[in-house]
Amino acid sequence: MKTYLPIWFAGALLFSGCAMIPKYERPAAPVAAQYPGADGAHAGAVAAMPWTNFFADERLKQLIELALTNNCDFQVAMLKVEQNRVQYRITRSASLPTVNAAGSYQKSHAAGVTADQWSASLGSTAYEVDLFGRVRSLNRQALEKYFATVEGKRSAQVSLVAEVATEYFTLRQTEEQIALAKHTLQTVQDSYALNQAMFDAGASSELDLRTAEGQVQTAKINLLAYERDHAQVENYLGLLIGQPLPTNLPPARAFNGTNLLADVPAGLPSELLQQRPDILEAEHTLKAANANIGAARAAFFPTITMTASVGSTSAEFEKLFGGGTGVWSFSPQVTVPIFTAGQNLASLDAAKISHRIEVQNYRKAIETAFREVADALVASRSYTRQIEEESLLVTAQQRRFELANLRYRQGEDTYLNVLSSQQDLYNARQNLLQARFRQLTSQISLYKAVGGGWN
Repeated sequence: MKTYLPIWFAGALLFSGCAMIPKYERPAAPVAAQYPGADGAHAGAVAAMPWTNFFADERLKQLIELALTNNCDFQVAMLKVEQNRVQYRITRSASLPTVNAAGSYQKSHAAGVTADQWSASLGSTAYEVDLFGRVRSLNRQALEKYFATVEGKRSAQVSLVAEVATEYFTLRQTEEQIALAKHTLQTVQDSYALNQAMFDAGASSELDLRTAEGQVQTAKINLLAYERDHAQVENYLGLLIGQPLPTNLPPARAFNGTNLLADVPAGLPSELLQQRPDILEAEHTLKAANANIGAARAAFFPTITMTASVGSTSAEFEKLFGGGTGVWSFSPQVTVPIFTAGQNLASLDAAKISHRIEVQNYRKAIETAFREVADALVASRSYTRQIEEESLLVTAQQRRFELANLRYRQGEDTYLNVLSSQQDLYNARQNLLQARFRQLTSQISLYKAVGGGWN
């Protein structure tokens, strides 16, 4: 009697090896072709520039190296990469049959007869014949998730490098503020001593004396505040590097130096798609969602699984592998989805919705990257000009204070003008320090925004 394959099974054989993953098309970048006010300078070399070349301060470099070795969050990011790599291997193993060895012995008694039965076999567990690409779709999904965690690890490194550098320069700024506060304290203490002497000689009023005394107390309070900030920043920096700050670090470069960081041209927005880790991570997540649609589509078609075994059986152990003891079995099984109460259709709809969600997440990642680069560009250019203006203001306020102090000592002016000029000079110096700090952090933000720092 002849047997015929069902029509659907014959069709399945014709389509064996096909996958139902939709063709991936990268969504269009929802940003302009150039950053506002940018000259379009190429950024590829900058994004590939290692952080060891971007930062010039050897003290900072050692701190970054410690952070990349010890930081707990970064270690978790690396472990997630390994976790997803192993998960991909687990998923991929479903594409191959598994073979197990088995042996057994049975002793039985019936109707006055005792019998022994020995058996040994090699067999495979249920193996799915991937005619419609379900298993391959799941493999692709797991692989893209693994790639996404690799980019996530790179993104974590970029963020960690930038955060350590920012906190390091915050620490340097507080050191400069402490030095300025100490200098100011010494100045106002000298003024207070002069006022005390003039008051004792009857050449000055008590109002001037108490005003000078108030300046001394204010300077002391400011110094305490900056010392507190310095200690807190130092503690946070220790958290980032995973240990207390070493005492044998190289000497730091001058905070007002112009060669602390390398120049960072912005490049073009299109380059962000290839070099910024968080965008690449979002795209791999999108591709994983795309592969999941293929797996959901394949669920509508029959599932074919096969099991097989080969071995031998004998009543005597010595003859277990002798002639005439061989046994084998082959068992294909076909499961056809007939009624699933809408589960397969709902799963496909859910997969398509997840894909649309990841499209929006990918677009948002690009928009965020574009804004961060544009903001960093504006800040870097603005603070460079502001430093020039703040430096001129400090010079002017320094001369004003010197003249006011001289006129007061000569009895030609009131102490109120000395107080006012001294406060304005202090504020101008503080603003210059702040502008230098902001200019440095804006360059770090730009370097991070264009995707640099992960090599």
